[in-house]
Amino acid sequence: MSHEVRAGAVTRPWRCEMSGFTVVPRWTLNPVPGIGEHEVWIPAELTAASQRLANDSALPVSSVLLTAHAKVLGALSGEHEVCTGYAVDAHPPLPMRMTLRPRSWREVLRGIARAESDLLAHSDVPVDDHRRAPAPAEPLFETVFDPSAGSGELAEGTVLRVGFVQRDGFQLRLRYRTEVLDATCAARIAGYHVTALSLMTADPEAEHARASLLSAEELHCQLHGLAGPLRMLPDRRTHQLFEDRARAHPDAVAAVHGNRQLTYRTLNARANQLARALLKRGLARESVVGVATERNLDWMTAVLAIFKAGGAYLPFEPHFPAERIARMLSRAGCRLVLTERGSNAMLDRALESLSGVETLLIDAALAEGHSETDPDVNVWPQQLSYIFFTSGSTGEPKGAMCEHDGMLNHLFAKIDDLGIAERDVLAQTAPQCFDISLWQLLAALLVGGRTLLVEQEVILDAKRFIDKIVKGRVSVLQVVPSYLEVLLSYLEQHPRELPHLRRVSVTGEVLKKELVQRWFALKPAIKLMNAYGLTETSDDTNHEILDSVPRRERVPLGRPINNVRVYIVDEQLSPVPLGAPGEIVFAGICVGRGYIGDSERTQRA
Repeated sequence: MSHEVRAGAVTRPWRCEMSGFTVVPRWTLNPVPGIGEHEVWIPAELTAASQRLANDSALPVSSVLLTAHAKVLGALSGEHEVCTGYAVDAHPPLPMRMTLRPRSWREVLRGIARAESDLLAHSDVPVDDHRRAPAPAEPLFETVFDPSAGSGELAEGTVLRVGFVQRDGFQLRLRYRTEVLDATCAARIAGYHVTALSLMTADPEAEHARASLLSAEELHCQLHGLAGPLRMLPDRRTHQLFEDRARAHPDAVAAVHGNRQLTYRTLNARANQLARALLKRGLARESVVGVATERNLDWMTAVLAIFKAGGAYLPFEPHFPAERIARMLSRAGCRLVLTERGSNAMLDRALESLSGVETLLIDAALAEGHSETDPDVNVWPQQLSYIFFTSGSTGEPKGAMCEHDGMLNHLFAKIDDLGIAERDVLAQTAPQCFDISLWQLLAALLVGGRTLLVEQEVILDAKRFIDKIVKGRVSVLQVVPSYLEVLLSYLEQHPRELPHLRRVSVTGEVLKKELVQRWFALKPAIKLMNAYGLTETSDDTNHEILDSVPRRERVPLGRPINNVRVYIVDEQLSPVPLGAPGEIVFAGICVGRGYIGDSERTQRA
């Protein structure tokens, strides 16, 4: 048979082999170009067990080693199908695709052995011949499996070569690019191969998907070493800590909006009066109270009043469509809504389709003349504090429920990591339907600082916004990256000092390195904090403080905040190798109750 005929005969299977690409996670803090090596002896008893498994299965031992390699690639990539280069004597490595669907080790071994046999049967066909129609995207693979550990050279595009040297047992030899992996990562990958062999030979009939390759040391690191720091929280609720500050500094300014300002004494008195108005109307523990106001001092008063009365806060913006407001009120079981004159038109339309929902004008409630003293309602740490509706991927609103201790923990994380203190001014900029609006509103009040509520029309004008934060002596600010870019563009064209600003928290979107570079080029003394979290986890769960441009390609999300644990897990909910993709899960005080009135989606989450 001619060379051309043989090539044509295997074109279809080779196209299949070339249709995928398995990426090795990048793991190095010092990406310097070079080649690293790591070698480890496979214990004699494990070598013997691998040979026995091969003999019992009537397969070459290379298939056992290749199956272990495939398992490692699956763990590193999070994929059920992986592709590696297969080193064949006197030939460039050939692309080989392997399947890792949930089955027993033995079934996976047999499938990979068949693929290996097919590949070797056509190994004399130059791989370039199989690229002709159609040409695949380059490169074909970035790892190479070498069952004989030949020269071990790393070809262009290859970042990891795994070889097995058979000499008085097996020696595992890794060569890797140091701009992709560091020595500790290479050692872990070698350990994964040894562990995969151990698990496979110990029980070939076990389901491989349930087997974790992580060492006890790495598992401990992920479960404990990467957890957020433990922080003792005061046995007080958010509103009680505010009350403490009102007693300690009654005449200090607590909040400013436009030309109005409230001292701690006045804000606390107004919130107490409104809380008593709610209690007079029979508000029970965890009863949901809607708030339909603009972002102003009445909004702040309403939020504090609901917490003081033991209710659960449900925000929505006055301009929301009536249908959306009605769905939110119905799903949350809300029977009472606080509002203000001029902000209730859409609310009134929404209530036309609902029955049993009462509205209460805030100024009318304050005029009822209730006592200004603290109502001292017993509010538990695990009591429902608020509900924020998120659209989710389906577009159907989901009401995420969070508790008082989760909210307080997040507030203290912001206070600690942003260094918010008694003389600080915190800008409140986020719309009230977003969870970040809550910490912006309340954090300063817990330490005797001041909240500056910035009008929406000011936010829409970069010059007016800069004027506002300078005049308002803002020291802590939070924005989304797209708005930070707007501010940067303005400041680059109109340089200006921001004398009081110390910290800028960035959240809600991916923070790109280029934006960080521009920021520190312009404002090197003002630190950034990259924040990440979910509404369902009491807002942000990760903080990364930046005082310079990070060396790595991407801006880190940061470590978990106080009393929070974050894990990356596979489909079996087992931690994946460090740097590998997976599902992110949260544990600790941050985790909310789920979605109100939606047990199915709560269970899925």
